Amino acid sequence: MAAPIILASASPHRSAMLTAAGVAIEAIAAEIDERAVEQSMGEEARDGELLASVLAEAKATEVSSRYMDAVVIGCDQTLSMNEEIFHKPANMHEARKNLLRLSGQTHRLNSAVALVQGGETLWRHVAVANMTMRAFDPGYVGRYLAATGDRVLASVGVYQIEGLGINLFDKVEGDYFTIVGLPLLPLLAELRKRKLIDG
Repeated sequence: MAAPIILASASPHRSAMLTAAGVAIEAIAAEIDERAVEQSMGEEARDGELLASVLAEAKATEVSSRYMDAVVIGCDQTLSMNEEIFHKPANMHEARKNLLRLSGQTHRLNSAVALVQGGETLWRHVAVANMTMRAFDPGYVGRYLAATGDRVLASVGVYQIEGLGINLFDKVEGDYFTIVGLPLLPLLAELRKRKLIDG
């Protein structure tokens, strides 16, 4: 009998993606201080891919310490531009400021996933999407935020590409799942390889 699979995330989007793909999971949020982990990395935290990978593994490891028999999926996504790491905005003022800084620029979404069982890391992967925003003026940003409301505060880039956020972009290079926050295809391949799902 295959080990139970736990998703170390409270994200409804990640749960929905895995469930839709036929993966039976239990979602249990990790109890870690992400900013403390980031600070402990020093200068290395400026590497968006590495930061996402470290956070994904930390989340999976924390949940694994409580559920030793389960295979735990840890995920994290960072947004980086010119060696700067962006975080989820605390309020609409920060959301507006971040969008204006991203306007007309290309940023990277770094989506990491790790598998941990019994405290041991079995596998990790990072996928990157390059996101080019069109140039927009402050008036448009205000109208966009008014239309989307507080739900965009849950997104590090202040957009949800499955909705109105797609209007912010000129070009997107990367698969949909990576952008939404989980490199789903590589993860499914690894779960099949380990006989954790049918295939």
